[in-house]
Order: sequence, then structure tokens, then C-alpha cells
Amino acid sequence: MNITTDRLDAVLKAMHLLVHKEVLVGIPADAPERQEEDEPGNAALGYLHETGSPARNIPARPFLVPGVRSAQKRINRYFEQSASAALDGHMEQVDKALHRAGLAAQNAVRAKMTEGPFKPLAESTLQARARRGRIGAAIELERRRRGHTPENANAKPLIDTGQLRKSITYVVRKKSK
Repeated sequence: MNITTDRLDAVLKAMHLLVHKEVLVGIPADAPERQEEDEPGNAALGYLHETGSPARNIPARPFLVPGVRSAQKRINRYFEQSASAALDGHMEQVDKALHRAGLAAQNAVRAKMTEGPFKPLAESTLQARARRGRIGAAIELERRRRGHTPENANAKPLIDTGQLRKSITYVVRKKSK
């Protein structure tokens, strides 16, 4: 005896869900502004670090694109799981896999911000951070004073207060046309 179940409707709905969704990783433009009022918002600051600003003597320290690339294989596996779930008609599993892909990308970008490698901070930047009470900056200044080169610095150029790093997030949303 054969029992056949028509799951075509579920498969079509799951496929529709998959092809009309996208996973975005980064800093939302409407992310909460930074606590220091004289600084740009997190999205602007992230862009400044990612691309650099020769006019302001800030070197590019890309973290977003390299961070996502570092997790590309894992992210692709989640997309494959999402497609497989769609072909099986499992809408919930499609969504779960997309969220796993977003979380993997978010975590990889945050790790890149922490681990680098990045061009070392300028002495003036470290001094400004030290004046604001940042212990890591004071330690790095002391290391440099003792003859350690900036290339061997253990300071994390993209992490001062941690607000920018915390603002990295992902969303799974309906594709915009």
C-alpha cells in the first residue's frame, strides 16, 4: 500500500519565503547614537573605519567585508540548509537557517574587529584615548615608550568603548524591490 501526500503547496510557500528574503549584516543607519555627543553615529563611524579618510589622516581598517568573507563557508552551508528546507516544504527551517547565516556573519565581523590585523593607531589617537581614561591606550603608549614598535601593538584600533562593535547586527527581511 502506498500513501502519497501532496506537499506541493508547502514547498511552493517555503520556496516563495526563501526567494523573497535577504540577510543583511552591518550597522543599521538608525542604530543608537554613540554616548559621546561630539562623535558621529555608529553607522558613519563604521563606514569611516571600513573605507578610511585620507583627508582626516585615517587609514582604512576594513572589518565588515573581510569579516563576512572569513565565515563565508559556514554562511553558505546555512543558505544550503535553507534551500534544502524550502524544497522539503519546511518554512520554519528556512527561516531558522537564514537567521543562523546572519548570526554567523555578525559574529565573524565582530571577531574581525577584535582580532584584526589593522594598521596601528597613531600616537595622537592613543594619547587622546589615554586622556579619556582608556587603560589600554595608556599601556600601549608605555610599550611604545619602552621601544616596542607600533606594528607589534596589542591595542585594538577599532575598539575604544565597544559601542561600534556592539552595533554590528544582522536582519532577515523581505527583499526590497
